[in-house]
Amino acid sequence: MKFNIDATSPGTNARAGVFTTDHGAVATPVFMPVGTVGSVKAVHQRELRDDIKARIILGNTYHLYLRPGTDIINKAGGLHKFIGWEKPILTDSGGFQVFSLSSQRKLREEGALFRSHIDGSKHLFTPENVVDIQRLIGSDIMMALDECPPGQSDYSYASKSLDLTCRWLERGWKHYKETDPLYGHYQSYFPIVQGCVYPDLRRRSAEFVASLGADGNAIGGLAVGEPTEKMYEMIEVVNEILPADRPRYLMGVGTPANILEAIDRGVDMMDCVMPSRNGRNGMIFTRNGIMNMRNRKWADDFSPLDSEGPAWVDEVYSRAYVRHLVTTGEILGMQICSIHNLAFYLWLVDEARKHIIAGDFAQWKPSMVECVTRRL
Repeated sequence: MKFNIDATSPGTNARAGVFTTDHGAVATPVFMPVGTVGSVKAVHQRELRDDIKARIILGNTYHLYLRPGTDIINKAGGLHKFIGWEKPILTDSGGFQVFSLSSQRKLREEGALFRSHIDGSKHLFTPENVVDIQRLIGSDIMMALDECPPGQSDYSYASKSLDLTCRWLERGWKHYKETDPLYGHYQSYFPIVQGCVYPDLRRRSAEFVASLGADGNAIGGLAVGEPTEKMYEMIEVVNEILPADRPRYLMGVGTPANILEAIDRGVDMMDCVMPSRNGRNGMIFTRNGIMNMRNRKWADDFSPLDSEGPAWVDEVYSRAYVRHLVTTGEILGMQICSIHNLAFYLWLVDEARKHIIAGDFAQWKPSMVECVTRRL
């Protein structure tokens, strides 16, 4: 993977760059829609490409491993061909999903033993076999297996958890180096910084991760219950250490304001289920604020959904109609809100990129944060 930085922002750590994979170049900062099981919920691939303008999407190793299974994906020629997506794909290792099943998993030195949420069957994820699974999936960027401790973990637990994550990373990195892609395109492997909310643990993790010289590096274990200001502090601590010449990926974050603050602190890549999940429940994010489409105030508002919105749905459908669809549980309402929100998130990071290149990101960001957090 190649990564070039096109511009940096005076007074902040924000930067605009481009990383290149065999499935295309990705301008950063970038938001990556989450397609957990090979599908961004309620959104067609054509809409992802043409309307939302997604440059890269996510799949999830845990879910794809269970259904449809790696045999099916391998027979299809990899996930790109299976789902009809020609652009880059990143796969999470499945660690977060495994560890969220606290009552159905056991951690061992070997790996994570867990029961499927589908049928209760037993499975084991190891640092090595999640590399093998992601080789079979064929993603452009693979993630290391890690443990994600809760945001309120005490220091002792967080330290032991980090030790285990580091040992797993050593094994996963070695196995990655000893294996080859299956479908003719290069696959990067990103290690993940952990350490909960403890600066010394975060520094130790970041130093170890940086020492590997991977194509890119991720920051995990944030937005999992810790205060927002702690999250921002940990990003700053980590990004002082992670190499500036490699993309930095903040996992699972977050709101529009979170994204702008992360960009300010030197993050290049982000993902979150919020725009699509909240959209399916009738919440709309706009540059003027947040709209809950279930509110009675929109019932006879026949103005466009968002007259300044970046998606075609914003002009075609009225707020009253979208509210009607949402309150009656119509699938079309979920689709419209999901398309709008994802297009807005992509618009937001593109605007941030433009202002970084223009050199006025530091002046633009505060007013935009104020706008996107307002309730309409």
